Amino acid sequence: MMQVEIAENVKGKLRKALKAAGGREIGGVMMGEQIAPGHFRVVDLSIDSQTGGEAHFVRDSDTHNEALNAFFHRTGHQYDRFNYLGEWHSHPRFSVTPSSQDVSSMIDLVEGERGIEFAVLLIVRLRWWRRLTLSCTLFCRNTNHSVVEVLESSS
Repeated sequence: MMQVEIAENVKGKLRKALKAAGGREIGGVMMGEQIAPGHFRVVDLSIDSQTGGEAHFVRDSDTHNEALNAFFHRTGHQYDRFNYLGEWHSHPRFSVTPSSQDVSSMIDLVEGERGIEFAVLLIVRLRWWRRLTLSCTLFCRNTNHSVVEVLESSS
């Protein structure tokens, strides 16, 4: 089973963005560090706080490509250690379980022409006292999606 940690500074960034967005869905891309085979840490993410609606989010590719390029530059283009990990968005009014549209979008992403073998989908919701509720799902080419274990971050 794949394991994902979310760095504490990333959790803080998420809480701040989710509070500012209120009832609108927001999202972006996640950048990860491979700690060990099948074990990743989310070390940064992009935030598109402009395009979300009350029950729908589609990210603007250009904004997130810029964030990915800046991340690759910052990490010395060490793609085997630091790379795109997947997508994230919020469900401020609904369960953090992926919707059928979420599943379909992620399958299209990994089955598409981009050469992405796998991607993780993180869905988050801000609860009382700034507590994050989340789900994390792994999508791989030619395989059924599966739940990802989210670990407490050691960073």
